[in-house]
Amino acid sequence: MRPLRWVVAPLLLALLALGLAACGPAKKSVFPPTVSIQQLQVLPDGQWELTLRIQNNSYAGMDFRSLDGQLQIAALAPVRLHGTFELDIPQLAGDVVRLKVWPTDAMTRALQAIADKGSAASLAYSISGSATAKPEQESKARAFDFSGKDWISAVPGIAHTFR
Repeated sequence: MRPLRWVVAPLLLALLALGLAACGPAKKSVFPPTVSIQQLQVLPDGQWELTLRIQNNSYAGMDFRSLDGQLQIAALAPVRLHGTFELDIPQLAGDVVRLKVWPTDAMTRALQAIADKGSAASLAYSISGSATAKPEQESKARAFDFSGKDWISAVPGIAHTFR
């Protein structure tokens, strides 16, 4: 019986140590955000002010700091999106940030073609790039890639505004 005790005791100690190690705080899962256009407004100088919705898809709050990517309307040449900001978004929640971009002439014409048709006409868009954010359980910010496609159409009764 004594040799069995020398085998069982260390095994029990190892299992106890593993059990205690599992009692630490659970690491929350972190996933890339979703970025979409919530609103596009054509400004008097021809610039577009984009209200971008950043959806935090993680089970941890994240401190978003910047966004760098591109916006493509229909199959036209894309324009660069870039902005720095401080936006603390809780887990599984979203918030908005506003960025201004200069559209190409072709993009402006495409938007003008649907402007008077209200929600009866729409344009496809795609948005892609990376967002820099720091998850609440991490010490450093890192880049999270995003990409998405959707449609925008004119908002009836609100000139120069698309959703």
